[in-house]
Amino acid sequence: MPAREACGVVGVSLQGKGAAPYLFRGLRALQHRGQESAGIATTSHGTLYQRKGMGLVHEIFGQELIDALRGPVGIGHVRYSTTGSSDLENAQPIVVKIRDQDGAIAHNGDIVNFEAVRRRLEHRGVELLGNADTETVAQAIALEYGRTRDVDAAIRRAGTELIGGYAIVLLLGSRIYAFRDPLGIRPLVLGTLDGGAAVASESVALELMGGRAVRDLGPGEIVVLERGQVARTSFIPNGGDRAHCMFEWVYFSRPDSVAEGRPVYDVRFKIGTRLAKESPVEADLVVPVPDSARPQALGFASGSGIPYAEGLIKNRFVERTFILPDQRRRESEVRVKLHPVPGLLKGKRIVLLDDSIVRGTTLREIVQMVRGAGATRVDVRIGCPPIRAPCYFGIDMKERKELVAHDRDESEVASIIGADSVHYLSIPGLVESIGFRTEDLCLGCLTGRYPVEVPEERRRFQKSLTEF
Repeated sequence: MPAREACGVVGVSLQGKGAAPYLFRGLRALQHRGQESAGIATTSHGTLYQRKGMGLVHEIFGQELIDALRGPVGIGHVRYSTTGSSDLENAQPIVVKIRDQDGAIAHNGDIVNFEAVRRRLEHRGVELLGNADTETVAQAIALEYGRTRDVDAAIRRAGTELIGGYAIVLLLGSRIYAFRDPLGIRPLVLGTLDGGAAVASESVALELMGGRAVRDLGPGEIVVLERGQVARTSFIPNGGDRAHCMFEWVYFSRPDSVAEGRPVYDVRFKIGTRLAKESPVEADLVVPVPDSARPQALGFASGSGIPYAEGLIKNRFVERTFILPDQRRRESEVRVKLHPVPGLLKGKRIVLLDDSIVRGTTLREIVQMVRGAGATRVDVRIGCPPIRAPCYFGIDMKERKELVAHDRDESEVASIIGADSVHYLSIPGLVESIGFRTEDLCLGCLTGRYPVEVPEERRRFQKSLTEF
């Protein structure tokens, strides 16, 4: 399988100062999107500088490395693997050559027709060094550049053939080319810095670099940053449709980010209040699974009148378990990550709020932990509808057999995780909370209906049915 990423990207173009310190701060702000590897590439007077490593951003980039990354223009990347292995070979940005220009590229998302694009490139004589879709995107652009001698046009032409969800930053010479997929599935935000311009996967990264978010790139938009300014924009043809990933509001984005004009915190609070109306329960305390479910739990407490309590305390120095690369590590880290407050839960009926259930194994451990702390009843409420189908656009949910809600109702899921009851937010409740029309959101993992055709999805589905 190709190495595919669901990560965070940032790009900075400045005048008169180095980009690397800004990229470092931007990547630290996006650390929640990927904790396996990180990398930065910059350019100065035609020379490309690149450093990357395994681990957290601050573990990789000490002051000496940051100082070695010269130049006012650069891109950065944090990664967690979906189907690719967790090693330095798959860390980004990767170095590319587009005709006579050295560059680097970083990518958030998945190209679902990767194999078809790869075969087309090989048929046309392109030699691919690895098995990553990021390299394939770069080579597709390089192939089109050989015809057009225009990078903008090459991206537009390549973009019409790339199917999937992606946000990409391409560093080429003194320019950054930043662009989104034609449906805007994966996020990318444009902002300003003191003496420059920047793009990032989330608005919070721009703010923590000392700048401000200006707007989200439109679906299929290509923005060229040069000499600290937006030099020009253009678009990959898309017909005006959009399909923003609902999981950005449910889980992936930081609560202090703003996605597509919707503050993530506000959306999550609305999810909680709506869930309280849809799934009322008699209980003594509303307890969030920290940190991502706090706004939902506060909303549920507000909507239900049940007191809110921080019944589980998170170890701040443990990774997000959902984005750890394998299931065994996810399960073993839960009890290191969370610990109940002594005495607070004893003898209480608890409403346990979580943002979503994917595999169910982590939540099962948490329910057992709450019961072990003396709770007399644990009712679970989930701020996302049941995830029943794979995600092919950049989130680590590839097989139906891994999804606890696939072919199971709420009572069956409750039995599996050891809860007294489980109730999910409805799809209409989610859509209303986000504030977009249903047709403007990607709900593929909830409905099995995807905004673009996914090659071999039918065959994969039939295969998964035989694996139970």
